[in-house]
Parts: sequence; C-alpha cells; structure tokens
Amino acid sequence: MPEIEYNREAALAYARRWAFSRNPIYYNFENLGGDCTNFASQCLYAGCGVMNFTPVTGWYYRSLNDRTPSWTGVEYFYNFLINNNGVGPFAVELPLDRLEVGDFIQLGRATGDFYHTPMITAVADGQIYVAAHTLDAFDRPLSTYVFELARGIHILGARVN
Repeated sequence: MPEIEYNREAALAYARRWAFSRNPIYYNFENLGGDCTNFASQCLYAGCGVMNFTPVTGWYYRSLNDRTPSWTGVEYFYNFLINNNGVGPFAVELPLDRLEVGDFIQLGRATGDFYHTPMITAVADGQIYVAAHTLDAFDRPLSTYVFELARGIHILGARVN
C-alpha cells in the first residue's frame, strides 16, 4: 500500500487558523465531552488528507452521526494511530523529547486514564508548545497544563489506496 508524507506545515497552518474558532464543516463537541480530539483529528487530516472509512474501527468524519470513535475519543484516537496497518495516518508512541511539530501529546491521570489531545505547534529551548480546543490554545506551553501522565504520538505518514 503506497505511503505519503505527513505535511506538518499544513497541520500547523490548520491549527493556527482554527485554534480560537470552529471550522463549520465539523460539529463542535465542546458540550459533548470536549472538542480536543476532534480538533486534533482535523489538524491531522489537514496534514495527511486521508481518512480510513472502515466502520467502527477506522478514522473518519462525515457528520456528527457518521464518524468513528477514533475521530473524537482520546483513547480511540491513540489506538487507531498506533495500531493502524491500513489506509490513513499511522504513528508510533515516542517520548515527549523526540516529538516534532504536528505530533500529538495525550495528557492523563495517574490511573492511566488519558483525557486531552493537544497538537505540538513548536519546540524551542526544551519547551513544548501546543494547540488545543476545549480550553482553546495556540502556542501554549505544555508546562502550564496540570497532568500526571503524558504520552507522545509521532505521526509517521499515511497510507493511501
């Protein structure tokens, strides 16, 4: 299956454009548990342009009622990207200090429950900066978040049909 490069600059440009507003193409999940992973998926899609339309276990968005759990759910997003061997984006988990602009960090509790998915917008002087929805942010220092666990999702690319 052919692979394409992840366009980190396109993902970053999308995050910059929509960090403090909402793209009307997508439903705003703010009042349905949060919009962070929906926004992360939008950024990722802007950088790869490929969805996986496998019902239930794929990664796609057509509408509020026609989408996969991985488009909006923190754990599902992680599981899809790390385990995807088919069409669409794929990733590996890496330590935070090995991540790049356009990668994702998931924040969690000591119990192992992950609850937030910001995208990296910059790495400078050992500091990571992120964009996110729910508490809207762009170039927010990761160090200003309160969390007990963090895991890094490094996007390797995407596969196409």
